[in-house]
Amino acid sequence: MHKLFITGTDTDAGKTFVATTLLYKAQSLGLSTFGLKPIAAGCEWSLEQNPSGEWHNDDALSLQAASSIKTNYAVHNPVAFPQAIAPHIAAELNNSQLTLNSLLEQCQTGMEQVADFHLIEGAGGWLVPLNNEHTLADFAQQLNHDVVLVVGMKLGCINHALLTQQLILATKLNFVGWVANHIDPEMSEQEANFAYLKNHLQAPCLGRIPFSPSKQPKDLIHHIILPSE
Repeated sequence: MHKLFITGTDTDAGKTFVATTLLYKAQSLGLSTFGLKPIAAGCEWSLEQNPSGEWHNDDALSLQAASSIKTNYAVHNPVAFPQAIAPHIAAELNNSQLTLNSLLEQCQTGMEQVADFHLIEGAGGWLVPLNNEHTLADFAQQLNHDVVLVVGMKLGCINHALLTQQLILATKLNFVGWVANHIDPEMSEQEANFAYLKNHLQAPCLGRIPFSPSKQPKDLIHHIILPSE
């Protein structure tokens, strides 16, 4: 089973779009897939999958749809908050105690799902806080999964990417690849920025996702490869 942790240079770097593209790519190669979003902040109340109702997040729903292993929504996203804000603040507003151990426990069922390609997507960037002591980086270290970095290609992405890489490498986790996600069609010197990142990020580029507001992840699998390919 190939296990990945997906992080990004920032909020809105396109982690979910890249994560779901990777899941569909794996399916196209005949692999079973499962996507997990441990924490989602920015949810809507839904009765669609649970008659008692539960908070649903669009990103987590995308991971669920791209998973060939079918299970309940809460297995894909065990911690969900309505407010689209930093998770530690959302937890406080909802009188919820968010700790490293509690998050690991709540994700246990999702992490136990047996799939050839198992993917966990973080929230925001590498150092998003869980509380005053721990961040999602601590969570990733507990998982010990291979790490893929999604670089949202926009002004400032080089600095964000290199700082994130520095922190990933400091954890001794296996940094297996990065993906250039072109989120800003007006970005100047895109090729020059990409070339610099390719020369300075110490992991292979797994692909470049073009700016594609009208396309779905499954339409773009030819733009990406799996770390194991």
